[in-house]
Amino acid sequence: MRFSHLLTRSICAATFAVIALILPLRPAIAAEYTDLWVTLGEDAWGVNFVQWDSQIYATFFIYGPDKMPTWYGAVMNRDGSGNFSGALFFTQGTYFANPWNPSDMIPENQAVAGTASFRPSTTNNFQGTLIYTVNGVKTVTKPVQRYSDHAAIPLGGSYYGAESGDYSGCASTGTFKDRFPLQVTQTSNSLTLVFAYEDAGATCTMSGAWVQNGLLYSIPTATYTCNPGFTTTAAMSNIKQTAQGIEGQYSAPGTFGGCQEDTRFSAVRK
Repeated sequence: MRFSHLLTRSICAATFAVIALILPLRPAIAAEYTDLWVTLGEDAWGVNFVQWDSQIYATFFIYGPDKMPTWYGAVMNRDGSGNFSGALFFTQGTYFANPWNPSDMIPENQAVAGTASFRPSTTNNFQGTLIYTVNGVKTVTKPVQRYSDHAAIPLGGSYYGAESGDYSGCASTGTFKDRFPLQVTQTSNSLTLVFAYEDAGATCTMSGAWVQNGLLYSIPTATYTCNPGFTTTAAMSNIKQTAQGIEGQYSAPGTFGGCQEDTRFSAVRK
């Protein structure tokens, strides 16, 4: 556990109920892409991703040769390389002012219009490449990113949660789990997270300028101070408001015993 070389700690059954909320520790880049995706500098078109485990349902808002809106959807499945691909569908339905008529729909076996794929960035989870083909007319390749031109998502508040992490590159290599009250303070340009570890009797603070990419926040260079303990820097990523609270992850060199620390955390709002 964290601080194990300084303090002997135990974790009660209640801890594991909280830790069950934690995502698996690896990979470092969280594979969750639900968001609105756009191409920078190209207003008025985009694609919505809703992800269920290894499948993404994508709805496109693009335009036909008459420059009028055209509706397409795709169901893309993740492969062993972490990319997604599947069929692209053209759909039609009843005029919105009329009662719904199922016979206005195109039969499913006639609705396939092409293919679509999404290749996430290998260095982050807020950029990628979208490739799609419609009726054999053209293969369109677009660099896409999460839409971020909107108001900041509020994260500040009091939480209670747990984390799961590991130490590497040092004599104290191993995994740990912790529980804590968490206090988050947000300003127009910074985030501060204070973890008050119950079993260790220690408090750790991470603070720095935030960057927002769609639904996600990151702090590329956060000050990371533990009392008692150390002062170093951390790269925080995938910080996200959830329905019940907050989650995120971070990596930091030079922690206890010179260890590299990689941790994920999740907390519910008090």
